[in-house]
Amino acid sequence: MPKMFQLVFGLFMAASTIACPEHGAGWEASALGRRATAEKDWTYDASHKWGDTNPNYTLCKTGTMQAPISLRMIDGFAETHTPTFNYTTQLSGNLFNWNYGAAFDRVSNDTISSSNSFTFDDETVYLKGWHIHAPADHSVDGIKSRAELHLVHADATGTERAVLAIRMDPGTSDSPFVAQFVSAINDTSPDVTKVPNFDSTNRVPVQTMDVSLALKEVGNFKNYWTYNGGLTSPPCREGIRFFVAGKVMMVGMKQMQEILQISAFSTRAEQMIWMHEVNV
Repeated sequence: MPKMFQLVFGLFMAASTIACPEHGAGWEASALGRRATAEKDWTYDASHKWGDTNPNYTLCKTGTMQAPISLRMIDGFAETHTPTFNYTTQLSGNLFNWNYGAAFDRVSNDTISSSNSFTFDDETVYLKGWHIHAPADHSVDGIKSRAELHLVHADATGTERAVLAIRMDPGTSDSPFVAQFVSAINDTSPDVTKVPNFDSTNRVPVQTMDVSLALKEVGNFKNYWTYNGGLTSPPCREGIRFFVAGKVMMVGMKQMQEILQISAFSTRAEQMIWMHEVNV
């Protein structure tokens, strides 16, 4: 294959990669749970160019509450916008790979308000699904974790309003939450449902997914940073409140290797703090 053709083909494939997932659009069981399926005109490794790529991406360049941002321990944790959780329901849904890593969409014929939820500032938001970025979106004191779990929440109309962000690093024992979809690399046990690889479009049905385990592993967000943010991929829409857990979710070494094995680079460059009102 001529080198020029290889280069053009590679750029085409990069531009065609699926974006950060929009979870459970419309809550129909057939929803693909991805932000868009059209060919992409942007990539994560060129996120600084998003605002110049497409006129619809202007906010990526001019927005005042873009995400992610860097965080600092010296600034302390938030004492405002305190989340109150109602995570009592084990969910059924589909595991899939959003072409960058593990993801899960709730599948239900019920309304969104039947999902797990939390309340802040007198607003209740409902879990739509989760996905994993690698490496982490947010840094703390300049250090990024190996991965970051995003629990995406929407209001009663289905509009995304809040994200619970949980940094993930390898530790000495397995994570009960991660054990629901990732096992040791060499473990062929049928009891663990595996997430498809990043180049797969398969969706794997799951009867029970206990997302409350993720909250428990980071102390139910007892300590957290919070700020006004937005989507971390084009069109970079703002109006989404981020809650970043102060505690890191520690996962088993082999669990982390499995997460990274099925992931592709999916981190936007950190944005300058402007109107984010961190912890305000």
